[in-house]
Amino acid sequence: MRRFLCVLIISTGLLGNLLARVSYAQTQSIFQTASSPKNTSSHETVNCKDNGSYVNSQGQRVKRPEDCSSPPSGATAQCRDGTYSFSTNHRGTCSHHGGVAKWF
Repeated sequence: MRRFLCVLIISTGLLGNLLARVSYAQTQSIFQTASSPKNTSSHETVNCKDNGSYVNSQGQRVKRPEDCSSPPSGATAQCRDGTYSFSTNHRGTCSHHGGVAKWF
C-alpha cells in the first residue's frame, strides 16, 4: 500500500509539472502572436538606442528596453518612460522603467 501511495504521489507531481509546462508554452505562443507591434511603413526608419541584453528567468537572452522613435520590430510593450520592451513574460516587464504603459 505504501509503494502504491508513493508511486501515486510522485506520478501526480510529475504530471502536474508536465501540464504546467505545456500550459506555459501555449500561453507564451499566444502572447507572442497577439503582442506583435503594429507594422510601420516600409519607408519609415525606426531609430533606437541599443541598451544591450539580459538573460531572463527562462534562460533566454532578451534585448533590454530601448528608447526608439516608434515601436521597433519585436517590441512587446511600451514602458511608462517611453522605452520599448522586448520581454517575453508579463511579470517584471518595464519594472525599472515605471511599469507598462501599453502592451502590443
